[in-house]
Amino acid sequence: MDTNATIIVLIFAAIVDYLIADPWGWLHPVQVMGWLISTYSNFVLSTCQGKRQRRFAGVILGLGLIISSGMIAWSLHFLRDHLYPWIGIFLEIILLASCFAGRSLRLAALDVLTPLREGNIDLARSKLGQYVGRDTANLSPEEIWRAILETVSENAIDGVTTPLFYAIAGAFFPGVGPVALPLAYKAASTLDSMVGYRQQPFTDLGWFSAKFEDILTWIPCRLTVLTLAILSGKPILVLSICRRDAPKDPSPNSGWSECIYAAILGVQLGGKNTYQGVIKQKPLLGDPLNAITPQTIENALNLTRICCLLWLGLGISGLWLLSFTS
Repeated sequence: MDTNATIIVLIFAAIVDYLIADPWGWLHPVQVMGWLISTYSNFVLSTCQGKRQRRFAGVILGLGLIISSGMIAWSLHFLRDHLYPWIGIFLEIILLASCFAGRSLRLAALDVLTPLREGNIDLARSKLGQYVGRDTANLSPEEIWRAILETVSENAIDGVTTPLFYAIAGAFFPGVGPVALPLAYKAASTLDSMVGYRQQPFTDLGWFSAKFEDILTWIPCRLTVLTLAILSGKPILVLSICRRDAPKDPSPNSGWSECIYAAILGVQLGGKNTYQGVIKQKPLLGDPLNAITPQTIENALNLTRICCLLWLGLGISGLWLLSFTS
């Protein structure tokens, strides 16, 4: 029952994410995590003034939320295997689906692209501002397309392939299950997005969360790059571009995640962005062989989907083989 139940959870969680994503009005685990992070951060920032105090508080925040998130998911796995199998399976499917952001990422891209296609560039700029940190008020259509593609390519790793990687990895360990590791990673990713900044007041409080999320993402990011390079049909060329350009980005993962899509699609990402009126030059990734268009963004989303289907198929096949040999 354990292996079959795990396979059911993996398949149906992927289907739920593909069909409905995160329904509006439903309480999402990230919302709970966000409330806990915000409450704790406000307390620490108002009471701890020293660098060491805030750094120690950051470690407590990071480890506490990541471990507790994993333990909550593990308790559902225990419920499934020892008490109420079908209730446990149902809850695991819902919780694992909430860790995937495949459909949510596609809907976010369409949310910006739709008004742009209709000629309402002001609405497109406003919509884009909900998803990116850069200033969007004066962006041209070409700059909006680039921003969407950069968001889609970067979040493909953080929001889609890395949670799937940890779901499959945990599935091979009966005592862990397919949900504990991706939910723990989701906690790390949420921490990084909320407090993992180099600017004050989060420099010390968020240092641990930022570093730890980088570590957790490192292997899945490289596996995604390798998989997409193989799927492109020109792995040597694509990987050579990534090795040339990805290290230019200060992030150990973001440069690779954006560069692999740029290299496959024959476009160039990066360049000038404005944040709160301050111009920042991001490293140029890839070669400008083609212009970025809405079709380019659709192709990037399809690449992510194919990569995930391949991983899911390989993971399920491995679990079946393991069940037959054990």
